[in-house]
Amino acid sequence: MAKNLVIVESPAKMKTIKKFLGDSYAVAASNGHVRDLPKSRLGIDVENGYEPKYITIRGKGDILANLRKEVKKAEKIYLATDPDREGEAISWHLYHALKLEGKKTYRITFNEITKKAVKESLKNAREIDMDLVDAQQARRCLDRMVGYRISPLLWAKVKRGLSAGRVQSVALRIICDREEEISAFIPEEYWTLDAAFLVEGEKKPLTAKYYGTKEEKKTISTKKELEAVKESLAGASYQVVDVKRSERGKKPPLPFTTSTLQQEASKALNFSTQKTMRLAQQLYEGVEVKGEGTIGLITYLRTDSTRISEEAETMAKEYIRQNFGAEYEGEGQEKKTGQKIQDAHEAIRPTRISLTPIQLKEELPRDLFRLYQLIWKRFTASRMQQAKYETTSVRIGAGEHIFTVAASRVLFDGFMCVYSEADEEKEESNHLVGKIDKDKKINFQEFVEKQHFTQPPAHYTEASLVRELEELGIGRPSTYAPTITTILARRYVVKENKNLYVTELGEVVNNMMKAAFPTIVDVNFTANLEALLDGVEEGNVNWKTVVSNFYPDLDEAVCIAEKELSEVEIADEESEEICENCGRHMVIKYGPHGRFLACPGFPDCRNAKPYFEKIGVPCPKCGKDIVIKKTKKGRKYFGCIDNPECDFMVWQKPSSVKCEKCGSLMLEKGSKLVCTNEECGYVTGRMENE
Repeated sequence: MAKNLVIVESPAKMKTIKKFLGDSYAVAASNGHVRDLPKSRLGIDVENGYEPKYITIRGKGDILANLRKEVKKAEKIYLATDPDREGEAISWHLYHALKLEGKKTYRITFNEITKKAVKESLKNAREIDMDLVDAQQARRCLDRMVGYRISPLLWAKVKRGLSAGRVQSVALRIICDREEEISAFIPEEYWTLDAAFLVEGEKKPLTAKYYGTKEEKKTISTKKELEAVKESLAGASYQVVDVKRSERGKKPPLPFTTSTLQQEASKALNFSTQKTMRLAQQLYEGVEVKGEGTIGLITYLRTDSTRISEEAETMAKEYIRQNFGAEYEGEGQEKKTGQKIQDAHEAIRPTRISLTPIQLKEELPRDLFRLYQLIWKRFTASRMQQAKYETTSVRIGAGEHIFTVAASRVLFDGFMCVYSEADEEKEESNHLVGKIDKDKKINFQEFVEKQHFTQPPAHYTEASLVRELEELGIGRPSTYAPTITTILARRYVVKENKNLYVTELGEVVNNMMKAAFPTIVDVNFTANLEALLDGVEEGNVNWKTVVSNFYPDLDEAVCIAEKELSEVEIADEESEEICENCGRHMVIKYGPHGRFLACPGFPDCRNAKPYFEKIGVPCPKCGKDIVIKKTKKGRKYFGCIDNPECDFMVWQKPSSVKCEKCGSLMLEKGSKLVCTNEECGYVTGRMENE
C-alpha cells in the first residue's frame, strides 16, 4: 500500500508524475483551488482586522472527500502544487481544508515535470512558505475589494453584468488613452529624396538617400523645400567622399519569459495570450510521446526570469557543439533589470533540448507543435554565438549636400541559423555597396521623390499591451492573459485584425472610473501596489497592512460616487432587420453566448433571433446577403442568410471583386483572390480597395 500521498492541481500533471514514482506513492489532484472567498458577499471582515472568510468552492466537496480518504491512508503528505504564489496558496488551502495539522505534511516544488526534478523535490521538501501565501491573499483581497465595491456601482449607473477590476481597469485605461492619442493625432507632411546612380562597371543602379548638408542632417518638410534642394543640386557633380567599413555583432535573444512568449506567439503564430498559456500549460504538465510515455516538455510557464540552471546550460552547450559545431557555442546572457523578478523560476525552456521539434512533429497536434518549436528555437538560439556582420556606409557628396547608402552582409550567422524574431527587420544587403570605394566613378541618373505623412501611434494588440503592462510594472506573469480575456469578454474592447479597439461601453466605464476612482486606474499607483505585494512575498511587508491602508480610501470613493455619479444609458445598436411581429427596427444586444437581435418593444414584443454579421457580398445563388456563421464546434464559415432555403457556404471569405475572366465569385486566400469557378481557376493579388 502507498505510504506517501502527493497532491497536485491537475489530472494531467498527476498522470505525468505517477510514472516517476514507485508503488509507495499515490498521486491525487485537487483540480485547482478548493477554497475561495464566497461569491455572494465581500467575504472580508473589514471591521475585524480584514480577516478573509474562506469557504469550500461549490462542486469541490466530492474532490475533498476523496482526498480526505487518501490522506487517512498515507503516512506522509506532499503538497506539489505550482511553484508560485498561487500554487503556494492552493497548498495552504489544502492543508486547512484536509485538516492536515498534526500530519507529516511537506511542500515540494519543481520547475519542470521530469523524473529527476520530481525526485529531487522530494529530497528538498520544506514547510509552506507563508510569505508567498500572504502575498497571494493580499492580491486576492485587493482584487475582491475593487470588484465587489465598484461593480455594483457600474450595474446601477450603466447596466447589469459589468465589472471593474484592479488590473483590468488600468489595462482598459491604457487602451483608451492610446485611442485618444490616435484621435488627437494631426499628420505632418515630409518628403524623401533619393538619387539613383550608375556605378562604373555595374549595370544595376545604386540608390542613395538624401542626408542633408555636410554640417547637419536635414528633414525636408514641404514640396517647396524639396524643390529648393533639387535646384541647388542642378548641374552638381557627384562623387564618393567617404566609405566606412566595420564589423558589428548581433546578440542572441534571451530565453522566453511569460511576457515575451505571449508577445512572440502573437506575432509569429497569431495566438491570443489565452491560447498561448493554455497550450504552454499542456506542454508543461505532460504530453504523450511515443516510446517515452507522458513527459513534461517545457519548464514552468509563469516566470519573469531569464535565468537558466547550470544543468540546462551544460545540456545546451553539448547539444550545440555536437549539432552545429564548437564555433556556434555561446555564453548566453541574462536580462538586466531593476525590477523584482521571480528568480526562483527559470526562463521557459525545453526540459530536454535533445527532443527536437522535428522528432515531435508527428506526436503533437499542430498548435502544440508550433508553440514547442518556438520555445525550443528561442532557447537554443539564446545559448549560441552572436551573428556577425560587415557593414559598409557610403557618403556621396554634391557641393554642400550629402547622400548616404548603407548595407551589410553576414560574415557569421551564429544564432540566426536557428531563430529570428517575427517582426525583425531584414538586414539590408546590396552587393553594389560592398564594391564601392573612394576611387569609384558614379554617374547621376535621376531623382526619386516621395511625399509622406507621419503616422499616429499604432493601436494596441494583445502582444503590445502585454509588453506595455510589463514595462509599467502592472500585473504579473499569471495575470496578463486573464486581464485581456476579461476586458474582451465584457465587450469593453473588441479585437479586429489583431488590433484592440475600445467600444462605446468601454469608454463609458473608463470615464466613470477616471472620474470616481482616479487612484484605482492610476498606472503608478497600481505599479506601486505590485511592488508592495513583492515586499509581502519577501517578508518585508505585512499583508494586512497593505489591505487596511487600501480599503478605507476605496470605501470613501464608492460612497461619494454613489451619491454624485449620474446614470449613463448605453443605447443598443439599431440593425436594418425589421421585427416581423411589430414592424420596429430590431436592436443588437449582448447575451452570454454573444450578440443576438431583439425587439426594442420588449416586454410587449418578445421577438428575438440570432444576429449574423453581413460582409457586404451578395450570395451567388440567390442574391441575398452572405453572413459570417459558426459550426457547432465553433469553426467560422461564410453562408447565405437564407439558409436552409439556400445552401451556399464556403470556408474562405468571399470578395466583393468579381473574377475578371468569367465574372464568378472570388475568395480571399492569404494575399490572393481565387476564382470559385474551377474551370476558370483565375488567381490575382488582393485589390488595394479591398
